[in-house]
Amino acid sequence: MKPSAAFVGASWLALIVGMATFLIGIWNSAMALSEKGFYATLLLYGLFSAVSLQKTVRDQLEGLFVTGIYHGLCWFSVGVSILLLLIGLWNATLALSEKGFFGLAFLMSLFAAVAVQKNIRDTRLAEMQQPGYSPEKKKNKEESR
Repeated sequence: MKPSAAFVGASWLALIVGMATFLIGIWNSAMALSEKGFYATLLLYGLFSAVSLQKTVRDQLEGLFVTGIYHGLCWFSVGVSILLLLIGLWNATLALSEKGFFGLAFLMSLFAAVAVQKNIRDTRLAEMQQPGYSPEKKKNKEESR
């Protein structure tokens, strides 16, 4: 089933707002450049691991083969990214409100990335189920743009 335009838009907006607030918070903070780099890298790692986990879970639900080690690594990566954020914020010399801000923006971004990836996959699946669909037609249509 194709997701509604409102849900797709809300998911993209949540991802953009979550990432932007996290990155703007890093930019405006009084942290050392190495700390800022740590948090920016952690955001990218967290987003990638959350999307990878969502994909492996969805693949398994659809009957596609996913190795146990990759599935486990995805769960491990999500956990590690959240744990590293908690450790970093625990040791940061930030106000408690700033720590909460970073934590919420990070988790919002992870959740939104999963929703965006799910919407992309659901939209693609809905397109593939349309009568007369063929990958060649879609490829030719995209090339003509």
